[in-house]
Amino acid sequence: MSRIRSILLTWSDRYNHLREVTRDDVLAALDQLHGSQRHHALIALRSLFSRAKKNGTIFRDPTRRLRVGQHPYGVLQPLLADDIDRSVQSATTPAARVMVALAGVHAARAADMLALRLDDVDLGNRRIVIAGRARPLDDLTHRLLLDWLRHRAARWPNTANPHLLINHITATTTAPASGQGASLILHKQAATLERLRIDRILEEALACGGDPLHLASVFGLDTKTAIRYADSARQLLTASAEEQDPASSSEPKGRNHP
Repeated sequence: MSRIRSILLTWSDRYNHLREVTRDDVLAALDQLHGSQRHHALIALRSLFSRAKKNGTIFRDPTRRLRVGQHPYGVLQPLLADDIDRSVQSATTPAARVMVALAGVHAARAADMLALRLDDVDLGNRRIVIAGRARPLDDLTHRLLLDWLRHRAARWPNTANPHLLINHITATTTAPASGQGASLILHKQAATLERLRIDRILEEALACGGDPLHLASVFGLDTKTAIRYADSARQLLTASAEEQDPASSSEPKGRNHP
């Protein structure tokens, strides 16, 4: 309701009831908004009028057949180095350090980390299978996995849980750890597990020049997601090039200058 408060106040100056609001009124109000503001306002108005019609408060819904459309995503931005450093420093347990590496190096989702089983990790051949995709193990992740497995064996030597990441609750079961515990890791940091995952994909997108096919192949992204990262990378690369050579962006196109 806070998103459409100003719209409702404007209508209240002209109308005594919601049933007096027309489709043209809705379109006129939305024309004053742009981007995500318009998107969220339309969602809120559709919800309001849909509920009012269901309750019999109005006879027709003026937002009917008005399409919300695709969410207008902005350009993804890289994390600051200081934010990453603080998150790395705050990961003080072996399990937390492994999860930070899986997110920051392999762009793994928290749910996929918790679903990992011991046989998904092949330390000898330096391979790990995340969400069904085999990936090479870098030196950092390899070392952190070794540290975690040593800790796991010493802390719960008799556990029968087949999952890689366990805790004091799941060590006595065969169930994976809960997502609630994973969400608490880095929850007070700017660089959360999810932001580290996003930053890793964006880093790869910048390195490959914004190639969505490459991103889809490396991380198993769907087409729409890969294109979103690629578009952000290309815009960031273009902005960086213009900052380094501002004259190239200010010169008129198609003219010769002395």
